[in-house]
Amino acid sequence: MAASFLALLDDITLLMDDVATMSKVATQKTAGILGDDLAVNAEKSSGFLNNRELPALWKITKGSLLNKLIILPVAFLLSAFVPIAIIVILLLGGVYLAYEGAEKIYYFLFHRKEVKSAKKLVDQTPKEMTNLENERVKSAVFVDFILSIEIVIIALSTVTESELKVQIIVVSLIAVLATVGVYGIVALIVRMDDMGYKLIKENKNKYTKNLGIGLVKGLPIVIKTLNLVGTIALVVVAGGIFTHNIHYVHELLDLLPSLVANSIVGLVIGFIALLGMMLFQKIKGTTKL
Repeated sequence: MAASFLALLDDITLLMDDVATMSKVATQKTAGILGDDLAVNAEKSSGFLNNRELPALWKITKGSLLNKLIILPVAFLLSAFVPIAIIVILLLGGVYLAYEGAEKIYYFLFHRKEVKSAKKLVDQTPKEMTNLENERVKSAVFVDFILSIEIVIIALSTVTESELKVQIIVVSLIAVLATVGVYGIVALIVRMDDMGYKLIKENKNKYTKNLGIGLVKGLPIVIKTLNLVGTIALVVVAGGIFTHNIHYVHELLDLLPSLVANSIVGLVIGFIALLGMMLFQKIKGTTKL
């Protein structure tokens, strides 16, 4: 009995050792995409009404966890039986991410005033504001779904030679850490101003007050920076999906630095998708008339 128990402990120790080793490798491999995930989701999670930021972020976080619950078992099954399907899903997701990035760039360049006015929440009814919030949450959850696929696939690719139980534990751990870590940091970012006001109001210490003022003044700069970084991340991640999964594209841009190559591919794919969508909308509008 004692020998069986010790053997079980030994097996668990070896399993945890394998999990720790492979988790470290998987974390290193997914670090880049996690950084992009943070930038994109921080941009997607900003712009809500002040008293709705955390509730909206909680909705997105729950959606992200649901995404992982859907993606993980499907990824394991597809990896085992239909590996080509994973590539197809990644490429379709890449097109969408590129489209989102290109659309933001296009509207910033040619419809900047319209974008600014669209962000104003004055004169909107509570129902309109609720609908706008729900649309933004859905958009954020959908983008999270695509980025989650990329994170899960990259993590899975690092443990394909390991036992199935190690694969499941490592990839699941990375998926949970991605959600908790990314949205935990996003929550801190979007509440920077509240923390700043609290420091200003409750502390008489000059340095603490200055820190509070810095947090309040710094939030708009952080949000604008994240908007920019998030847009760039959409394009770069999308381009990376194509350069990593289509050999011809990789070979064509092999001499360029990966960041440049991914950006070029992401922009080209994105603007082709944007043009296609604009033509579709125009044709659809003409048909209605």
